[in-house]
Amino acid sequence: MPAVPRKPSIETGRSGIDWKHGFRLLPGNRAKARLGVIQTIKQLITGTAAATAVLLGYMAANAKHATIRRHDAVVSACREGSGPTLFFISDIHRRRVTKTLIREAGGPFDAVIIGGDLAEGGVPAERIRENVRRLSGLGPVYYVWGNNDREAGEELIRDSIASVGGSVLDNSSARLPGTGPRWMLVGTDDTSSYNVDIAKAFDGISGEDAVVFVSHSPTVFRMLGVDREPAVRIAGHTHGGQIRLGKFGMLEKGAYEADNGKVKLISNGYGTTLLPLRLGAPAECHIIRLRAEKERK
Repeated sequence: MPAVPRKPSIETGRSGIDWKHGFRLLPGNRAKARLGVIQTIKQLITGTAAATAVLLGYMAANAKHATIRRHDAVVSACREGSGPTLFFISDIHRRRVTKTLIREAGGPFDAVIIGGDLAEGGVPAERIRENVRRLSGLGPVYYVWGNNDREAGEELIRDSIASVGGSVLDNSSARLPGTGPRWMLVGTDDTSSYNVDIAKAFDGISGEDAVVFVSHSPTVFRMLGVDREPAVRIAGHTHGGQIRLGKFGMLEKGAYEADNGKVKLISNGYGTTLLPLRLGAPAECHIIRLRAEKERK
């Protein structure tokens, strides 16, 4: 009769299993297993920390970069003609307007439009002035209020714009160069001021004008009503959500749309707010070349 193998005893077993009391680790092996688990957790934490650091570095680099997007826009008007070339930048916040950006933008432009949030609370006054001065090197400056600008001081903002011969569009308009229709730039105060006055902004504007309408927040577009349909609508404010996971973000991603002789641009903006990070919503500014074609009725 063949011999039956003996189960290893607690004293002599090499398997590390206590067979007498069921399938369980002996005290010495339990300590080794615990140590193995701790080492695995440490490796996971180290790997996660490294991956997080790489992701944060990537997001910080994205926030420091800026893409200049170029748009050739054809709008419907009462007459054909060549329109102005615009440079649009919004949501600068704490960021510096770099010499590299100015050099790559080129110019000169018929209008340099600062679409609000030139600054925010805590931004040094000299940085605000220098940013405006650099932008003025591209062309005449036009500015509309953002929801954070008055944190930096209304007088400082107005003085910075005035120092370069720029214009603050306080529910007002300005004529732009161009042939064909009369090209008009119309801008409003920001909704945060409770001072948006559409009627005042459009005072003196005729139905035959080719209007470029600018507000900091795109929510003002809904305030135009059905009687006012600008050829071009431009805004910022949303930052494109700033940090997006695929299609998901706190706010919609910026976009350029051209349809049936009308143009709408909502920009991701140039700077950041709260965190100096971007993901999936790259910083941007815009060059828009306008041309009018006779409206077909």
